Amino acid sequence: MDYPEQKHQRRARYKGTHPRNFKEKYKELQPEKYVDTVAKVIQKGSTPAGMHISICVKEILEFLQIRPGQTGLDATLGYGGHTLEMLKSLESKGHIYALDVDPVELSKTRERLQRLGYGSDLLTTRQLNFANIDQVATEAGPFDFVLADLGLSSMQIDNPDRGFSYKKEGSLDLRLNPEKGMSGAERLRKMTQVELEGMLIENADEPYAALISRAIISEMKNGTDISTTTKLRQIIEDALKLITADNRKEAIRKSCQRTFQALRVDVNSEFEVLYEFLEKLPNVLAKGGRVAILSFHSGEDRLVKKSFKGLLREGVYNEISTEVIRASPEECNMNSRARSAKMRWAIKA
Repeated sequence: MDYPEQKHQRRARYKGTHPRNFKEKYKELQPEKYVDTVAKVIQKGSTPAGMHISICVKEILEFLQIRPGQTGLDATLGYGGHTLEMLKSLESKGHIYALDVDPVELSKTRERLQRLGYGSDLLTTRQLNFANIDQVATEAGPFDFVLADLGLSSMQIDNPDRGFSYKKEGSLDLRLNPEKGMSGAERLRKMTQVELEGMLIENADEPYAALISRAIISEMKNGTDISTTTKLRQIIEDALKLITADNRKEAIRKSCQRTFQALRVDVNSEFEVLYEFLEKLPNVLAKGGRVAILSFHSGEDRLVKKSFKGLLREGVYNEISTEVIRASPEECNMNSRARSAKMRWAIKA
């Protein structure tokens, strides 16, 4: 029997000398296959598409002082970079539990770590919001060390389908778990101007909150569908046209960042989740247990600082960091996303 000849399907190549969009960066998206390409991207100070470069790894490990045989929790698994280094510190003795609310990235990270030799005997992963750490502690705690990296992973930011970045065209989604809850676009449609302005101030300290909220509500009243990242960015740009030319470009960039941040925080109830996590945290730590928290904007850092100070006064913690710990200048030069990182720590009494 003759079978029709199968034509070889070549990968669609990008135009020009460099890939322009996320899907065209196929070499970066396959780090195991294109090691040299990925290394060159990192060397230039950029994060390869679909990857995440963990921040303050040295500082976190120095504080946690992980020893073989201990049990730990990574409350925000992400790409798994921090988890990998903590697993190495256990020297195949002990166990780490790792949580992530994002089903898209969780399965990828689990498989990646399994390929590196970290199976269920050393690592247990759960799709769970870190506000629910008490559920894991009931089974596995108390923990000798806990890490919570509150920042978005680069692979989430860079993927336009997730809608986290104003720089790329995509659906205005912004959900950490795209299978649940209300998208950013849906949330905007339900807000009043007063609510929107308050959200921009509370979640991102946006100085042009009144201008931006007025512009967004006005557009929606006129029938504009704000369902894409680029449409929201355009409205912000138009709202800030009155700013002097010398300052306009930078002001628009920062306001776009803050507006997307504020909406993301709202969509995912990030402050409420963090508050619940901080409330439950002491109860999941063993005596002498150590916790490190990495935050990336002032609202998060204020909550962490207030919680640690209050619980220190109550005698729940016997020591906390007196100042924020930041990434080194060398790390910031290699990874620009490290510049906004703030690390705080505490030790259970």
